[in-house]
Amino acid sequence: MTGFNTTAIHAGQEPDEQTGAVTVPVHLATTYAQQGVNQHKGFEYSRTGNPTRAALETSIAALEGATHGFAFGSGMAAEDAIMRMLQPGDNVLLGNDAYGGTFRLLDKIYGKIGVTWTAVDLTKPELVASMWADNTKMVWLETPTNPNLTCFDIEAIAAAAHEQGGLCVADNTFATPYLQQPLSLGADIVIHSATKYLGGHSDVVGGLAVTNSDEIAEHLAFIQNGVGAIISPFDCYFLLRGFKTLGVRMDRHCDNAQAVVEMLSTNSAISEILYPGLPGHLGHDTATKQMRNYGGMVSFIPSGGVEAAHKIVTSTKLFTLAESLGAVESLIEVPAGMTHGSTAGSPLEVNPALVRLSVGIENIEDILEDLTQALS
Repeated sequence: MTGFNTTAIHAGQEPDEQTGAVTVPVHLATTYAQQGVNQHKGFEYSRTGNPTRAALETSIAALEGATHGFAFGSGMAAEDAIMRMLQPGDNVLLGNDAYGGTFRLLDKIYGKIGVTWTAVDLTKPELVASMWADNTKMVWLETPTNPNLTCFDIEAIAAAAHEQGGLCVADNTFATPYLQQPLSLGADIVIHSATKYLGGHSDVVGGLAVTNSDEIAEHLAFIQNGVGAIISPFDCYFLLRGFKTLGVRMDRHCDNAQAVVEMLSTNSAISEILYPGLPGHLGHDTATKQMRNYGGMVSFIPSGGVEAAHKIVTSTKLFTLAESLGAVESLIEVPAGMTHGSTAGSPLEVNPALVRLSVGIENIEDILEDLTQALS
């Protein structure tokens, strides 16, 4: 078994047999010649399967220690494929600090067909059993969460779900497989918004799901083909390119984020810092146990409240005020008014003064200088 960086460069990306090309070709064909009826070389129609997509799916499965990988047109499309396992009347235990898009999909779309959800404080895994109802089918968690960066014990939560006969779905977008591998801790399905760290360059939208369950894999393959929310060959190529540098990028993201936290800790304009690497942070011990490092995301609440938050995010020069995260450039936002607006009025509502940083890989001196001048 090779190391992570070696796997990221080579798994599913062997030199092309025909030409020797060391980069996976972008296969644009929509259909494939057959020698006879249903006699083909593994591909028949590109919605069903595509060689470039197959390479991407092989690669993400290898990085997550999975036997099955699936690629979709976005992270939300991947989430939708998983939620299609639910039936009217089913219930989902949802971490009470979940991404706004996940909440919107579950509440506003699947809620229309009778699927319900229950917000749970997953820092207390024992609540999984006590809040599990007869119609509960799965627990859905992110760790670290978006945007409070709370960390949940995947192993304990998965074990609790399995004791109830249910599934554990883990969103690994913030940690990436470089920092954390939920399947090895008992999760049944791992999901990624590949748009973020896996792509890493703000130039591709995609979603990935992996599992070791043949039954779940059969469902995901059927939905992928039957619904057709697939990712393009070009986008597969961009993601494979991003995979190759994931490890080295994450090392820099983590180092820069740690330096940002140290600077914020000494700034009187900051009321609270949310970062898994801080000893007092909710889930710090869990993060230390199950992650390689603490990640590149930092959130904080300014002393001046909402007005100060809005002033800060419009005063940066290096940090770009924008949604999304996980790319080489530093981004800043106010989630309550941007990425998490859909959670307003719900148990998942975000503090309107919270500022979220996606710390990039620029020179740390420039990052700190920009934040310092914005805070002043």
